[in-house]
Amino acid sequence: MRFRVLLSMVVGLSIWAQSQPPAAQPQAQLPPPIKVQVNEVIVPVTVTDDKGKFVIDLDEKDFTIYDEGKPQKIRFFTRERSQPVVVGFLIDLSNASRLHWKNYLDSATELVQNLVPGDNPKFSGYLIGYSNEAELMVNTTTDPEPMVRKLEKVKPSGGAALFDAIYMACTSRKLVEGEPIEPRRVLVIIGDGHDSASKKTLNEALEIAQRNLVTIMASARWRSGLTRRKKGT
Repeated sequence: MRFRVLLSMVVGLSIWAQSQPPAAQPQAQLPPPIKVQVNEVIVPVTVTDDKGKFVIDLDEKDFTIYDEGKPQKIRFFTRERSQPVVVGFLIDLSNASRLHWKNYLDSATELVQNLVPGDNPKFSGYLIGYSNEAELMVNTTTDPEPMVRKLEKVKPSGGAALFDAIYMACTSRKLVEGEPIEPRRVLVIIGDGHDSASKKTLNEALEIAQRNLVTIMASARWRSGLTRRKKGT
């Protein structure tokens, strides 16, 4: 509203000035600068070895954090093994997945049942399918059965809007109390990583994931494809 009033005043003054002699214009006053002190920056970390296995016995001394090339002091470090987790399952429903559809479906079902066991409220998940468009098929829940039943009914067709699916996972679902500090946010991509239909770009998808403290877990095949795209090949 303030912008509209200001715009109307500028237009009105322009019309009035056409019939008036020029006058000295007052110097615009700049708003005061806003200063914000950041007391804590959360850096979720997941470490794997050269074989893709998780490394779980690291301590604070094993990490060095740099900000603009300068080492920073780590004032708080925790290694929480029983931390609550929200898992987003992103499954490729494009035509390209037909060849491996049985493997995708079996993997997705097994992952849902293991990562969202249903008997522990610390673990919840949601299901997003992507073909020509991304779709939130099952919203955030601690019950794996709705996701398993949905997986049994879907069939692959169309293109692959993977980047849109990542963006949707970060912006368009029911949140769990405590996010993003606790529980941790994880995306599991079940597919080959190609994208042929997204409105969002790869950089937009990765930026929104980083800003929302989302960890993306994918197969080596998907990571390899991501590396090639980032290099522009």
